[in-house]
Parts: sequence; C-alpha cells; structure tokens
Amino acid sequence: MISVRQVKAARALLAWSQADLARASQISEPTVARLESADGELGGRSGTAEAIRQALESAGVEFIAENGGGAGVRLRKPTESKFIGIDPAPGGVQNQVTSQPRRPRGPGE
Repeated sequence: MISVRQVKAARALLAWSQADLARASQISEPTVARLESADGELGGRSGTAEAIRQALESAGVEFIAENGGGAGVRLRKPTESKFIGIDPAPGGVQNQVTSQPRRPRGPGE
C-alpha cells in the first residue's frame, strides 16, 4: 500500500497537478483532492488507489517500501528499447528487445 505523502511526492517529481493525476488515472479531480486531504495510507476504493498507483508508475515513478529506511518515491532511471535481432518462434518471427540507458541527445538528433 502507498501513502498519501508518497502520492504527493510522486506528483511533485513529475510536476503534475491534481488535475494531471486525475486525467492520467481516469479518476475525478475532486476524488484525487479528497484522497490527498487525508494523511496515512492512500484511502478510497482499492480500484481507485490502484489506478492512481498505475498512472504514477506508468509515468516513471518507483515507490520505495518502508524497509527500515522510510517509504519514499523516486524516478526510474530512463531506459531506451532497442531492436537487436529476432527470436525464432513457431510459425513466425518475434522481435527481441533489450533496454539500454538513454544517452543525452544533442540538437537535431
């Protein structure tokens, strides 16, 4: 379970407003505001909390468990998918993908 403070911190990392989170999670903005007005674990229906979590994770947020050091959030290290070959499969061919760290791109790239 994630906390309200983790949700607020995640929004801050993404520079998202409550309206942005509402759009991304397909939850109404008043519901996001109501849930964030409390403290402690993210309340509401389990489907609502899960939609919020999935929206933030899809945007690149990682939720860090309590594990003795305190719960928190961070942005995932950006990765880039790159086609590296084929994987033979019965009846066809499937792409094989690997993730590699992104490199900064210069102007015009």
